[in-house]
Amino acid sequence: MFDSAFNDGVKRPGTREMTAMLAALMGLNSFAIDAMIPALPAIGRSLHVISENERQLVVIAYFIGFASTQLIWGPLADRFGRKPVLAAGVTLYATFALLCAFSGSFPLLIASRVGMGASAAVTRVLVVAMVRDLFEREAMAQVMSLVFMVFMLMPVLAPNIGLAILAFAPWQAIFGALATYAVVMLGWSWTRLPETLHPEYRRSLHLGDMAGAVWETLREPQSRGYTIAMTISFGGLVAYIASIQQIVFDAFHQPHLIGAVFAAIAAPMAVASWTNSRVVGKFGLRRVGHMATAGFMIVSLVHVAVALSGYETLMIFVILQALTMCAFAFTSSNLSTLAMEHMAPIAGTASSVQGMLGTVGAAILGFLIGQAFDGTVLPYVMGTAACAIGGFIAIVLTEPRNLFARISKEPAEPGIPAVPEEVV
Repeated sequence: MFDSAFNDGVKRPGTREMTAMLAALMGLNSFAIDAMIPALPAIGRSLHVISENERQLVVIAYFIGFASTQLIWGPLADRFGRKPVLAAGVTLYATFALLCAFSGSFPLLIASRVGMGASAAVTRVLVVAMVRDLFEREAMAQVMSLVFMVFMLMPVLAPNIGLAILAFAPWQAIFGALATYAVVMLGWSWTRLPETLHPEYRRSLHLGDMAGAVWETLREPQSRGYTIAMTISFGGLVAYIASIQQIVFDAFHQPHLIGAVFAAIAAPMAVASWTNSRVVGKFGLRRVGHMATAGFMIVSLVHVAVALSGYETLMIFVILQALTMCAFAFTSSNLSTLAMEHMAPIAGTASSVQGMLGTVGAAILGFLIGQAFDGTVLPYVMGTAACAIGGFIAIVLTEPRNLFARISKEPAEPGIPAVPEEVV
């Protein structure tokens, strides 16, 4: 498949291996976030952090770092290619993971987490850019859905892996496992990953050229509008990651169920991502993405109503949160694809700009919602509903005439497959 788009004589992996590799690279990021959740109390005790809300910085610091370098990785990848830049980022990720493991103080751990997130940003930027290099519109959304499926599966696996490690080793061993994962991915991607950057799209690092690409990403209405929608919606997910440990431990007093709660909420998200890969080609990016955003808003508002009624239990919380996150799973890959639809010539820079803005904004929103935790689920569910409403409003303002539009009929760009072989 890839030979048709890049005729350089290099033997390339099939679409299934490529999709699995890109998904596993994205998994580096989600594993680094979710594996930490059950370890927060142990980290707090070990490093003498008394405030539970302060422990959220272990998660938030990662997001800050993740946002800080995305605007660097994209232009570098547009100049030097995807493969060498990816290798550099993954190497730094492993290094900072080991530094986290050997941190003897909370400030050093937080600084190392910022560095780890800054390194992991390469996976977000380049995975999106590489999918954009290779696929178009609905096909891109199908592959992105499968990539995001692994991202959504990590909240099922990572907390339980973290718990399993904590049963036999201290919290530092979790960071050792992350470093090992990074080394494995470095070897796999270096030996099997093709260079996906189209030669005609290679750009210079001249400041004017980079500024022009950034401006084009911000100026183009669809890129700008869907980036704003993604940012606001993603704030709800960051709030969930930052707050869920305290919700299970303090609001419902069931700390032994943290792994089961994660799995019960995340598993349906993974199924939703897989389902999206099957239906988006039939119904179209806008119809599926817009309806999912509306569903995200409706379910989150229902959750607020239940919480205000006083009938919230852990079981009800899990059910409603699973439905909310299912809708979010349909939303995320489709809105990301729509934001990148017109960005092929500057895919690396566009991905970095969109990712940076989305991560910074979402981290701020998630932090504010998380810091409002008062021992109940109400601040969290109200904050999530506000994010869902804001995301839907942003979509309406971006494409009011194409709201819930059907599948696009325009032809794909030359040299880019319209339907991902072996995936569908």
